[in-house]
Amino acid sequence: MKAIHNLRAGLCGVLALILIVSAACSEAPAAIRMGTEGAYPPYSFINESGEVDGFERELGDELCRRAELECTWVTNEWDTIIPNLVNGDYDTILAGMSITDERDKVIDFTQAYFPPSPSLYVARAGASVDVVKGVVATQVNTVQADHLAGTEATLVEFATIGEAIDAVLKGDADAALADNSYLKDVVAESDGKLVFVGPEVVLDGGVGMGVRESDGELKTNMNEAIDSMKSDGSLNALIKKWFGEDAQTF
Repeated sequence: MKAIHNLRAGLCGVLALILIVSAACSEAPAAIRMGTEGAYPPYSFINESGEVDGFERELGDELCRRAELECTWVTNEWDTIIPNLVNGDYDTILAGMSITDERDKVIDFTQAYFPPSPSLYVARAGASVDVVKGVVATQVNTVQADHLAGTEATLVEFATIGEAIDAVLKGDADAALADNSYLKDVVAESDGKLVFVGPEVVLDGGVGMGVRESDGELKTNMNEAIDSMKSDGSLNALIKKWFGEDAQTF
């Protein structure tokens, strides 16, 4: 009888341990990897400590907190950022990515966390520029590149938008086309070397978080977190913090 009692006690102890471990596991937040380019300030950039920083870093961390997710950050070059999401290298894209029908055929998007922003042309100050038929630089695989491909301009594509701006400064391109929220700081910090030229062009439905089409639950959780930030005003406050008081908000 004593042996049976000890066996029962041992089994009860094992069962209790299993329940404790199970409860601990159920309470642990799911871990996801947040993918970004880290080369598109103020959306995201690599700071002096070698860490991802910027609007999307702060936004992503807050969205993960509200969605009760444990998030780590992964950087990836822009031209492979969608294929590598699909391949499972990370679980989301927060990289200033415009929501477009073409991209939506390959991945899924949350609702916009940054409103539609016009794209603008920049050129060297004092230069005579024809943005309609001239040589226009931009970043590869962007809505700006898609737009220019359908115009009479000679399109020159670069791996990063910074390289496209450098091409303008060097005289290798007449102008560059990029999102206004990125360009306004570039122009302001150019010491008068760059100016806005030509018309504004609206090309997207805002910036959203990219997820795999199979990750419906993650999309739902992030949409709810974005909704909560819009409702309490914290998203607009964050936009103004990183893009200025005159930035477009929700």
